[in-house]
Amino acid sequence: MNSHSSSPATISASHLDVGYGLHTVVRDIDFVTAPGDLVALIGTNGSGKSTLLKTLAGMLAPMHGTVSVLGGAPGRSPRRVAYLPQHPVSSHTLPLRARDVVAMGRFAHLGLFRRATAHDRSIVHNTMIRTGANEFAEKSLRELSGGQQQRTHLAQVLSREAEVLLLDEPTAGLDLSGKAAVAEIIAQERARGTTVVVATHDLQDAETASAVMLLAQRVVAFGPPSVALRDEHLRECFGFTQPH
Repeated sequence: MNSHSSSPATISASHLDVGYGLHTVVRDIDFVTAPGDLVALIGTNGSGKSTLLKTLAGMLAPMHGTVSVLGGAPGRSPRRVAYLPQHPVSSHTLPLRARDVVAMGRFAHLGLFRRATAHDRSIVHNTMIRTGANEFAEKSLRELSGGQQQRTHLAQVLSREAEVLLLDEPTAGLDLSGKAAVAEIIAQERARGTTVVVATHDLQDAETASAVMLLAQRVVAFGPPSVALRDEHLRECFGFTQPH
C-alpha cells in the first residue's frame, strides 16, 4: 500500500473469510499493510467491519484462507497489537478512575507481578493528555459521559504503544473537536510507523487513508480513497451518492 518495499508486511490476508460460528459474514478478503499504513473499513452496521477487526485481533478464528499479524497468527503478539472494541467492557461495579482504566493498557508489558515504573506512569500520563482524558483522570468511570469514556478507552489502547492499532468506531460519541483529536492521534501514530486499521461509517475518516475497504457483507471495493470511494461503489454499499 505505502511504498515500503523494504518493510515486512504488518498485516497480510489472503482469501480470508471471516464470521461467527458457522456463519460467514465476509468472504475472500485480500490485503497487505506496511508500517505507517492506515486502512479504513467502511460500511453500515452488520457489514463485517467489526468481524474483520476481531479476527485481526485474534478474538475470532478465520473461517477460511490465511491471515498473519506481525508475522504470526492473530492474537499472538499482545504487547505489539492493541484493539479498541466498539463497546469496551468496563465493570461499572468497580470503583475505577479514568486513570486506572488507562493504566490497564500497560498490563501486557508488565505481566501479572511487575509493578508499574515511572516510565509506565509517564506513558499513561502522556496518552491521557493526547486524548484529553487527563481533564477527568480522577473521576470514576461510571461518572463519565459516553464521549469521556471513549477518550479514556482510546488512551488505554494508546498506552500499549503497539505497532498495530485496530480501532472499531473510535470517534463514536465524540463531538467535532473530539473527532479532530482522534484524526490527529492517528496521524501521529502513523508517523511513528504504526499500522492503523479503523472501522468507521464516516467517509471523512477515509480521506487520508492509504487504502479503503468498502464492506457490505462482501468486499465492494478496495484501494486508494479516490478509487474505492467512487459513486458507484458508495451506491452499492450505502444506497446513496457521495455529496460533492
